[in-house]
Amino acid sequence: MYGWLPPKYHVWVAPPKLLRESQRDAGDQAGGMEQCVWRRHVSDQLKQRDRVQRQAFEELIHQYTRLLEKSDLQAVLSERYQADKYELQRGHEGGSDGLLQQEVSLMRIRHQEELTELHKKRGELAQNVIELNNQIQQKDKLIQSNEAKMLQYQQQISGLEGDCRDLRGLLQDLERANQTLKDEYDALQITFCALEEKLRKTSEDNQELVCRWMAEKSQEANKLNAENEKDTRRRQAKLQKELADAAKEPLPIDPDDDIEVLAEEAGKGGGETSPSRALSRTPSKKTAQPPPGGLLDSISSIFGRRAHPYSSSPEGSEAPSGVCAEVRVPTTAIHVFDAHDGEVNAVSFSPGSRLLATGGMDRKVKLWEVVSGRCEPKGSLTGSNAGITSIEFDSAGSFLLAASNDFASRLWTVEDSRLRHTLTGHSGKVLSARFLLDNTRIVSGSYDRTLKLWDLRSKVCMKTVFAGSSCNDIVCTEQCVMSGHFDKKVRFWDIRAESMVQELQLQGRVTSLDLNHDRTELLSCSRDDLLSIIDLRTVSVRHTLSTQGFKCGADWTRVTFSPDGCYVAGGSADGALYIWNVLTGKVERTLDRSHSSAINSVSWSPSGAYVVSVEKSSKAILWSDISAINSVSWSPSGAYVVSVEKSSKARGNQGR
Repeated sequence: MYGWLPPKYHVWVAPPKLLRESQRDAGDQAGGMEQCVWRRHVSDQLKQRDRVQRQAFEELIHQYTRLLEKSDLQAVLSERYQADKYELQRGHEGGSDGLLQQEVSLMRIRHQEELTELHKKRGELAQNVIELNNQIQQKDKLIQSNEAKMLQYQQQISGLEGDCRDLRGLLQDLERANQTLKDEYDALQITFCALEEKLRKTSEDNQELVCRWMAEKSQEANKLNAENEKDTRRRQAKLQKELADAAKEPLPIDPDDDIEVLAEEAGKGGGETSPSRALSRTPSKKTAQPPPGGLLDSISSIFGRRAHPYSSSPEGSEAPSGVCAEVRVPTTAIHVFDAHDGEVNAVSFSPGSRLLATGGMDRKVKLWEVVSGRCEPKGSLTGSNAGITSIEFDSAGSFLLAASNDFASRLWTVEDSRLRHTLTGHSGKVLSARFLLDNTRIVSGSYDRTLKLWDLRSKVCMKTVFAGSSCNDIVCTEQCVMSGHFDKKVRFWDIRAESMVQELQLQGRVTSLDLNHDRTELLSCSRDDLLSIIDLRTVSVRHTLSTQGFKCGADWTRVTFSPDGCYVAGGSADGALYIWNVLTGKVERTLDRSHSSAINSVSWSPSGAYVVSVEKSSKAILWSDISAINSVSWSPSGAYVVSVEKSSKARGNQGR
């Protein structure tokens, strides 16, 4: 046995690169602890990595130490073996050489095997060292990449912190501006409340002044009526005195005159009878003197002179409207024609029923002459820049008014088809425009929720009223304007007071309004598929008209009264034309085989002979009761129309 040498202890020394990094980190920590906090974090991470990776190298260091120990042992054994060899050689001379040689050979073989095994382990350890070095290099590269990313992230953080500071400053500015706006809003709200209160007081004062003014007007009217009655009694007394004086004067009698003697009772003055006398005779040869001027003046001032009703109409105008003698419910489509290039929105008869006007989305108003049950084209009115929404003739048939989608209303003369006025001022499309009864003023309603009153003589807007909702249709009386709105209300406006008198809530959006001939009932159509008859004396719905199948097709669907107010005509979304009886409230007739799309508007001729309907396509249809009327003829003046029935009867109606 050979003695065992004490092992040599080896101290592990960190790689120079790690030492440099640690020294650099330590220097950075000492110099810039307060400035760069992240460096401390990197140093801690490196120390942590040193502690973690040291465990992987401990086994390698232990094996390496054992290898060095075995190498030193081999050197010692080699020296010892060499000494033993010399001793054996010297002892060979004096002893047995065979046994020594065998032991030496066995020992050499064993030592050779141990040396081979040690070389093998040394190679494995060297390979492990190479692999670990490669891993260390990869980790170094990863650390460098992470440091670059950290630097980049640090720059981004710095930029984001600057952005945050800017945003905080902007937020403070916005908060200050918001507070300023809030203060201004509060001030404006206080001002608005004060103005609203002032407006309310002004309205009350105005209403009081109007009431006082009406009372004074009533007193003045009563005084004027009393003075007129006094003047009338005075003139009647003067007339009676003149008649009495004339009766007392003797009448000279010419012998050549033929006298006719009549018996007369003097019925005046206490019932006394006077003797019979000659009261009338044949014309005398002498010229009779005219009666005093005061007599004729008194009679004319009391009763007035009645001129021909159409003598003051301008040239080319139609006769003023009258009440038709009889209205016939249409049964058949007698003429179907294409009225416009596209959708037809409006239709209206002239007061004399001889002309028909249609308005469409092709920006034109077309005039048609109704001749023998057909509509012959008469002319076209141009000048609009958008589709026509409503049309109306004035009471004389001389002018035609149309509203359009280009925010304007226009007035043409029918005779020469010339554009006379363009009324602009609305900020939305004009959905309806109507004449007042004096034909010198116009009321228009628009999508901009306002109503405007226009004076045709000065061509300016006299008043603007804010209604609060889009106005779809308008009708007018002497001093009242009725408007139908998108918010399901019918509003009544006093033109003189420039204020709303009353409003009526319906169940659907109002699309159409129409008055009967005596202006006591108002017809409305709404999107809930109901037609309402409103009593204007009580401003309430008297009854409603509806039927299965009737659908209101659009917000501008127009319905109409018959000229005598006994029937109502309305078109449905399915193209059917319905005729209701106002008295019974039931459908009188349904005409549903001619239109191919929704009916937009219906108009009944003032003569009562025709009904015309227009649809969303280009078609218009003229309806009539041809089973009862064989022929129709107009008078040369346009004032009368004559219809001949199958029963050999002729009827004459005054034109409207």
